[in-house]
Amino acid sequence: MRVAVRTLCEFAARRGDLDHRYTPAPSSEEGIAGHGKVQARRGPDYQREFALAGECAGLQLSGRADGYAPLANRIEEIKTHRGDLARISEPQRALHRAQLRAYGALHCHTTGKDSVELALVYFDVGKEKETVIKESASADSLWQELTELCEAYRQWAQQEESHRRQRNQALIALKFPYGNFRVGQRQLSETVYKNSLRGETLMVQAPTGLGKTLGTLFPALMAMPKAGQDRLFYLTTRNPGRRLALDSLQQLRDAQTNALPLRILELSAKDHACEQPDKACHGESCPLAQGFFDRLPAARQAAADFEGILTREALSRIAAEHTLCPYFLAQEMARWSDLVVGDVNRMFDQHALLHGLTRQNEWNISLLVDEAHNLVDRARGMYSVTLRQSRLLQVRRQAPAELKGPMNRVASQWRALIRDALPEEQTSDRDQTQFLDSIPKALLPSLNLLVSAITDYLTEQPPDLALQELMFECLAFTRLAEVFGDHSLCELRTGGRGKAALTIQNLIPADFLKPRFEAAGSTLLFSATLSPGVYHRDLLGLPDSTCWQAIESPFSARQLQVQFARHVSTRRQHRDSSLEPIAQIITQQYRQQPGNYLAYFSSFAYLKAAMDALQARAADIPVWQQHPDMGYEERNNFLDRFTADSRGVGFAVLGGAFGEGIDLPGKRLIGAFVATLGLPPFDAWHDILKQRLHDRFGAGYEYTYLYPGLQKVTQAAGRVIRTPEDRGVIWLIDDRYSQPQVRSLLPQWWFEDMTNKDANSNPAPNHLHKK
Repeated sequence: MRVAVRTLCEFAARRGDLDHRYTPAPSSEEGIAGHGKVQARRGPDYQREFALAGECAGLQLSGRADGYAPLANRIEEIKTHRGDLARISEPQRALHRAQLRAYGALHCHTTGKDSVELALVYFDVGKEKETVIKESASADSLWQELTELCEAYRQWAQQEESHRRQRNQALIALKFPYGNFRVGQRQLSETVYKNSLRGETLMVQAPTGLGKTLGTLFPALMAMPKAGQDRLFYLTTRNPGRRLALDSLQQLRDAQTNALPLRILELSAKDHACEQPDKACHGESCPLAQGFFDRLPAARQAAADFEGILTREALSRIAAEHTLCPYFLAQEMARWSDLVVGDVNRMFDQHALLHGLTRQNEWNISLLVDEAHNLVDRARGMYSVTLRQSRLLQVRRQAPAELKGPMNRVASQWRALIRDALPEEQTSDRDQTQFLDSIPKALLPSLNLLVSAITDYLTEQPPDLALQELMFECLAFTRLAEVFGDHSLCELRTGGRGKAALTIQNLIPADFLKPRFEAAGSTLLFSATLSPGVYHRDLLGLPDSTCWQAIESPFSARQLQVQFARHVSTRRQHRDSSLEPIAQIITQQYRQQPGNYLAYFSSFAYLKAAMDALQARAADIPVWQQHPDMGYEERNNFLDRFTADSRGVGFAVLGGAFGEGIDLPGKRLIGAFVATLGLPPFDAWHDILKQRLHDRFGAGYEYTYLYPGLQKVTQAAGRVIRTPEDRGVIWLIDDRYSQPQVRSLLPQWWFEDMTNKDANSNPAPNHLHKK
């Protein structure tokens, strides 16, 4: 039974309260850099990442101490932090010491030494200051302590080994919940199964209506035993995708003859799972944090024994029975679940829980990413941040006296930055934007001091949301500033005195995502729109060996009429003249076949003008429109207008809430008008993006404009045909749709009758061409 030393200690050596005070812990990048700085200060004989292994009480232990100094016979464990060391709680320090002493025990046991010197090194990444706590320990005492930890863990480990054997036996014999696969679904499943066994990275373009969720989960689960995989992560970019995955997994469980011993966990956002949002995450404030680790073993066992899916609701009930925080109980169960369903940020953002656990435990994981076409934009958001001058000034008005000084220093740096970069700002209220070649270095030290000051203040004071938000904004900015490069852009924008904003905008997420994908044993990214594959491979940082495959559509061209309005231009300079022809097209189609339609436009202004033109021509046609910033209820009301008995035209913005992820089958939607190519604006920002992508990949225009735009078009038009019984029409309104390059990016099944398809139209996965 294998176990990492850190996992062993986190299981058996944690005691007392949960303590997540407002302490800005270093990011993973900062932690790695901090370790490197400490290690670089040591002598030439110093051994970094000192590997240790051994057997104790029936467990095979392994781990890496951060360093070993042979001449001093000293093992070091480095822990990075930011700010006052006193903020690291006693339970957390005890855990650090237990881990270090476990390494010492393994070292003495392996080398036969009678004793060892142990050094716990706390490194402040802001001040680059070390605090070293040393102790000497005998081999006998260290081995006794390690044995006690292993004894505490062994029963759980035996249970987990038994669970894994039962799980693997059940997965080998897993039954599909339906008698037959849908058209194309079997091909998808076979492809996923083979990819898991080979441990490769694959992108699959599979059309909507195929049953992608079951078609990927079923084979990935079946492959786990043979592939030797420890965990399966099913990640989504939208909440509806997570619910669909959980529903599909319940279908799988219900279809089995015997109970399926598969531990499935739903990871929800903290905002949704927290039971005490008005309290801070530590024992002095929240009763669910007090004594958390003392009550955790019983709650963990109850969750492990739970026969259903560990949804947010199920975890909330278990946590309530043990007076625990359900959010952090879910974090704990992520260590012990076979299949985790969650948002993509759990694997890909700066503090990704699943990526950290994968590295710590050296898991062989299978990674499934649903709606993967959204991952480029989602990842750009994960590694972008905006620093707002107005937030600082607003918080400063009500700030306590001890924070006025640090805030004034930041405010002074803001004024200097604006004065040097945009001299006109002092006499003009108009918006001005400047793209900077580098991060303003003079601003960063004052931001770090402010973060430390706010942290110190919040440690001793009740929660203050405004201060907390300011602290996290400053901290996020400084972290990304430290890794700033050609993958990102720095933008300074002003709109009047006190309204400046400084943004680090990620352009190429590949540099950040590449290590995440490298940590996976096998990876599958799938969506209805993943063409062309090289675009996603390059921007996501996928391996050069990544393959791409298209799955046969279950739909026929006989179900869909694709009409082109080649006489209309929807370019910005031609939009006014396009309104009357668009209104004529919509009116003619509606008169010919009354029913429900969606009309997509590139902006709300264009949408409103086109709707007004339609009403002026045909006032009897019912219309309704998407508005900016629609809430949940308003979006539902918009969709509720589409019924089997209703008629009319809903106007929406391409790429918005109604451009993908909605199901209106049958007569609820019989057609769509797409009056745009979906191209982003031709402005200064996109010019820079185009140049960066050209410099890196040699495809600036395609990667900036053409591919993202046509992806939105395909998604929106895909709302029309949702089932094999649907019939509908799509109007593509723009003269550029006649261009061969544009036409080639549209789904080919729109134009091909299934009976005439070549037998080789869906070949095996192909390696993407290298540039």
